[in-house]
Amino acid sequence: PTTIGGLLSAVGIAGMDRLLKVNVLATSGRAVEAAGDVDTLLLDKTGTITFGNRMATEVIPAPGVRPEAAMRAALMASLADETPEGRSIIELARNQGLTVEQPAGATAIPFTAQTRQSGLDHEGRSWRKGAVDAVYRSLALEPKTVAAELTGAVDRIARSGGTPLAVSEDGVLVGVIHLKDVVKPGVKERFADLRRMGLRTVMITGDNPVTAAAIASEAGVDDFLAEATPEDKLRLIREEQGKGRLVAMCGDGANDAPALAQADVGVAMQTGAQAAREAGNMVDLDSDPTKVIEIVEVGKQMLITRGALTTFSIANDVAKYFAIIPAMFVVSLPALGALNIMKLHSPQSAILSAVIFNALVIVALIPLALKGVKYRAIGAGKLLSRNLTLYGIGGLVAPFVGIKLIDLVVSALGLA
Repeated sequence: PTTIGGLLSAVGIAGMDRLLKVNVLATSGRAVEAAGDVDTLLLDKTGTITFGNRMATEVIPAPGVRPEAAMRAALMASLADETPEGRSIIELARNQGLTVEQPAGATAIPFTAQTRQSGLDHEGRSWRKGAVDAVYRSLALEPKTVAAELTGAVDRIARSGGTPLAVSEDGVLVGVIHLKDVVKPGVKERFADLRRMGLRTVMITGDNPVTAAAIASEAGVDDFLAEATPEDKLRLIREEQGKGRLVAMCGDGANDAPALAQADVGVAMQTGAQAAREAGNMVDLDSDPTKVIEIVEVGKQMLITRGALTTFSIANDVAKYFAIIPAMFVVSLPALGALNIMKLHSPQSAILSAVIFNALVIVALIPLALKGVKYRAIGAGKLLSRNLTLYGIGGLVAPFVGIKLIDLVVSALGLA
């Protein structure tokens, strides 16, 4: 087909431009194309599905520990924590009348994806806070040996969609911090739209399974991966790709970078880490994870537009050559005159009319290539039928009408 060759570049450029209009910067044209065929969407929870500014609302002491002592331990474990969560713990302690500055010479213990806890060491003493299971492991505690009041508090926080953080002081469990997280408004409805488009959504989080299940239910995702490390995210993407699926990943943290790089479509949040933005092949300037709906729609629109143009082009060429071949060879093979149903004036006018028509068709299709065929969330079968009916039949009819009209003009002007 000759028509489609001149329009493919226009379709790709227009697709990237449409993404830019919804504040998504695509650094790879291939990623925009892949977005139309995405089967699985992975989303990091914190900062992507939720606002990510989890706030400490209470510190629940372990049995036998005074509330002030538990609060002070949580404060000490957070003095070197510059995250919003750490600052909220300090603010909670300040509201309860506690004010402690970081001791001179203290050693800050940063959070890592492996230890999943952070804290402070000073003069032989230590304070830690982190994921409940990670703190239990570091203290060599079995969950069944922990006081029922504390495990009940952990379960209550998790079931409410919050995040429980265990706190230890000098190797002793002293309490649990309740971090409250908030799901971004409108997320559930948007995920329902993705489901209708045939995408499976998976939330990835470092939270425990109970908390993850509560957030997943509230957000409306299809599945979740709890207590996930960067290696777990990478493994999940490779497993999905191994099943022949195209995977899109939305994330904002530095620990999302390997997964964003591995995914077929990696969408990084503008407010996220620099490593995440460099690893992904798209950047959402609004930091809205549900923007992937627009990304997928643009990708599908590109594929549908290419399909429509290809269908029209093939049908157009079949009809075009069927129209002009009898006129071209009628002199040497008079019997072909019976097939000259268009009654073209002469072989010369037939060829000239076909060339002119082909040039005009390319120009006429440029607006369609730039605007794109409107995407509708219908099945592939219905979409194929629609394209064959509209663009296939149109491609067959247009050459007969167009070439005949041009032939009349050409012959009238004596050009051939």
